[in-house]
Amino acid sequence: MTLTSILSAADIANALKDCQAPDSFGQKKFFQICGLCKKTPKEVTEVFYILDNDQSGFIEEEELKFFLQRFSPSARVLTAAETKAFLKAADDDDDGKIGAEEFQVMVLS
Repeated sequence: MTLTSILSAADIANALKDCQAPDSFGQKKFFQICGLCKKTPKEVTEVFYILDNDQSGFIEEEELKFFLQRFSPSARVLTAAETKAFLKAADDDDDGKIGAEEFQVMVLS
């Protein structure tokens, strides 16, 4: 499964274009532009497992830094401030990583 089997390539490109500048990434806006927030809970969970690069069942801070590059290899890495803000927004149990359920709640809320 690939991201473009769930999200349109054009929507992904538009979302990436919107946050090209450092410190311009906001997860809510990104999920809206790429269309992820309009997907079913099952589809959001499928996207989570695609983004979980090491297949640990969690997206850790180190993986989160490369979040945009999972959508396109030519995208930039998130800044330290963006990474920490993203993690804080999703990590409901404060374990320092994002689980599938936390990701789904963040995307669909």
